[in-house]
Amino acid sequence: MAYRSTERVKARLSASRERIIGAALEIMAEHGYAGCSVAAVAERAGMATGSLYRHFPTKADLFAEVFRAASQHEVDAVARAAALETSAAEQMAAVVETFSGRALQSPRLAYALLAEPVDPAVDAERLVFRRAYAELIAGYVAAGVTSGELPPQDPELTANALVGALAEAMVGPLAAGVAGPQTIPALVAFIHRALGVSP
Repeated sequence: MAYRSTERVKARLSASRERIIGAALEIMAEHGYAGCSVAAVAERAGMATGSLYRHFPTKADLFAEVFRAASQHEVDAVARAAALETSAAEQMAAVVETFSGRALQSPRLAYALLAEPVDPAVDAERLVFRRAYAELIAGYVAAGVTSGELPPQDPELTANALVGALAEAMVGPLAAGVAGPQTIPALVAFIHRALGVSP
């Protein structure tokens, strides 16, 4: 009987954490990181602020978890899109189109994930997010080099440079909340040139 009770308590705590993270993501998508207070998250999650602090002792703890969840969701979406393609050029086009397209659909959230000033603990999650993208891209670059589709290059160095370029290229449009219709095709063309994809 005690076992069932413990499992119910764990399930309830997990559901509460998910509700809190979901509420924080909604507010961050509407108002950015700066406009996302713990009190607002608690209210959106339908609980007292004190109850929220039982799950996340500080705002930094909460938003590190929020960034972790949101970032993994985005990396997974990019990986799924790229996995549908077969060549390195197509895979990288899928990476750019998915990453940029999703960012432009939710510009405040994307700006918060990529560039908005945040607490150091949250910034550490941002670096994890970038490393996850770099590892994904490095795999496509390495496969492209092995197959002869891409010229010889250091896949890790190339991947890190491309992640930095993509993130930086998106900051302006995300901050402004708009992007021209050629933004994504131009980024794909840039990435292909950088990789040495044959025209």
